[in-house]
Amino acid sequence: MNVPLVDLKWQHAEIVDEVIAGLEAVMANTAFIHGPQVAEFEQAFAAFCDVRNCVGVASGTDALEMAVRGLGLGDGDEVIVPANSFIASTLGVIRAGAQVKLVDCDPDTYLIDVDAVDRAMSPNVKAIMPVHLFGQTAPVEELSAIVGDVPIIEDAAQSQGARRHGRLAGSLGQVAATSFYPGKNIGAYGDAGGVLTDDDELAKHVRNLGNWGSPEKYHHPVIGFNSRLDTMQAVVLSAKLARLADWNKLRQEAADRYNDLLQARSRVLPPVVLAGNEHIWHLYVVRVPERNRVLTLLNDDGIGAGVHYPIPMHLQGALSFMGHQEGDFPATEAAAREMLSLPMFPGITAEQQEHVVDSLHRAVDMVSG
Repeated sequence: MNVPLVDLKWQHAEIVDEVIAGLEAVMANTAFIHGPQVAEFEQAFAAFCDVRNCVGVASGTDALEMAVRGLGLGDGDEVIVPANSFIASTLGVIRAGAQVKLVDCDPDTYLIDVDAVDRAMSPNVKAIMPVHLFGQTAPVEELSAIVGDVPIIEDAAQSQGARRHGRLAGSLGQVAATSFYPGKNIGAYGDAGGVLTDDDELAKHVRNLGNWGSPEKYHHPVIGFNSRLDTMQAVVLSAKLARLADWNKLRQEAADRYNDLLQARSRVLPPVVLAGNEHIWHLYVVRVPERNRVLTLLNDDGIGAGVHYPIPMHLQGALSFMGHQEGDFPATEAAAREMLSLPMFPGITAEQQEHVVDSLHRAVDMVSG
């Protein structure tokens, strides 16, 4: 039995008729840019996240950059970012002209280490960017207690629908950035992203930035760039948004099955959910000994397991100018050596999960001798 890491075909089959009808309407009206479907999706997704504004943009990385720019941050301003994340979390800051200040992650949840943030605070720190990793939210209220008036930028690319103490990801800080990359819990049929905020002026500024700095055609009071949500992608996202809550429940049920299947295996460490979080399981990440060998055996057995993320951010060549070296962030480095992402998607069957875990057990037993 082959089990993919993500099954986007299942999602497409659920929405194909609705998407085709929506795309035909776009093509008939030729409203490919700023079509009415974009505003409809933005309003619906803002309501889903319990914020006043969603600004659709071309990618999650653009959303991060525009969130930083929207706060007016730039040269000399430091933004604290966890080392355990995808590199886009830092690139959004760097592209905006600000400076990244990395901190380690919590060794159990892999979320940003609150104590590390406390130690890293300085007058130059102008924002904190916690990453809501793998589908659960960072402890934003604990960060707020430490940083005071310093704004919090949520990297909410993996957390559409996740909650912390009942509050939705994307509504916990001053501004949030999310990704609608195809593999996300709600994904487009290409690149797309969004900026979320209750601040109407910030939302207006972000929208202008993504439209060449222009509030109206041929008027460009500030330097901007071209980053807008395509109308066709808005059609796809609206169809998926209507099903997102149900699809997240299916992910939660699948995570519960994995937890039960893995309960008796001491050499496989299941994920830890932070108290107060409602996890929506963008990824189901375990830790195993000899991870790379286990991964090879799983892949050879038709299991589409993966690794998020094999090379810690501070050891990436693109960030070598920051001067970090191995050992600077031990929790992040240990996680990078041991974390393994198991297949997770709405529609995964109990039979598939049983096969995944059986294969995982065999692989771990084999490499552990």
